[in-house]
Amino acid sequence: MTDRLPSSTPLRTVALLLSGMALLAGCGEDKPAEKPKAETSRKETAAPAQLPLGKGFDFYVLSLSWSPTWCADNDEGGRTQQCRRGENNGFIVHGLWPQNDRGYPEYCATRESDRVPENLGRTVLDIIPSMGLIGHQWRKHGSCSGLSQKDYFAVTRAAFERVRIPASLDAGKGQRLSPDGVEAAFIADNPGLSGQGIAVTCEAGRLEEVRICMTADLAFRTCPQVDRAACRAKSIEQPPVR
Repeated sequence: MTDRLPSSTPLRTVALLLSGMALLAGCGEDKPAEKPKAETSRKETAAPAQLPLGKGFDFYVLSLSWSPTWCADNDEGGRTQQCRRGENNGFIVHGLWPQNDRGYPEYCATRESDRVPENLGRTVLDIIPSMGLIGHQWRKHGSCSGLSQKDYFAVTRAAFERVRIPASLDAGKGQRLSPDGVEAAFIADNPGLSGQGIAVTCEAGRLEEVRICMTADLAFRTCPQVDRAACRAKSIEQPPVR
């Protein structure tokens, strides 16, 4: 049935009534809802994966070994993958060591296997280029981290990626420098790192390792005991990458 208006209704009133009816009809139309800006922002920015936190120690020492020095003393013929010519190994991860303010734990009892499966070891071969070294680091140090093998090596990679290696030291062309100069270069490229949180070690007048102290969540921190063990030579050689 169609509603009719009385014939006596003025035209102006009719127009106003029709306009009002049109507005009411429009209020019932479905319109696409706008996505809240805050929701869009949350979806566009993915939350970072939570870092596994170790326990049972005071801090970590990330030890970065200058591979050419180790190879010169231990594998001059290049039999191992780490020392093979053309691998271009400069700074590698010697290990991520749980450390106490005095001393450090080692070879801790754990439910994890002593052996690191090859499929897990291969995930870090780009930064620890030796399955033998990977296994040794787990048994001696990783077993004391309170972490599973998988989490320990995930944290090891995160620690390595936390540190920016200065380009002047990573070129691999060979040079003479001072331990203090090596420390200064790392400090300049890594905000928050201080001279009391890094130690450069040397072997037979050559750059051996750079050791950087970190909290369990990988913030830089001081470590007087580690710092006191630094190289005292005025000048050392950084052998070239082969």
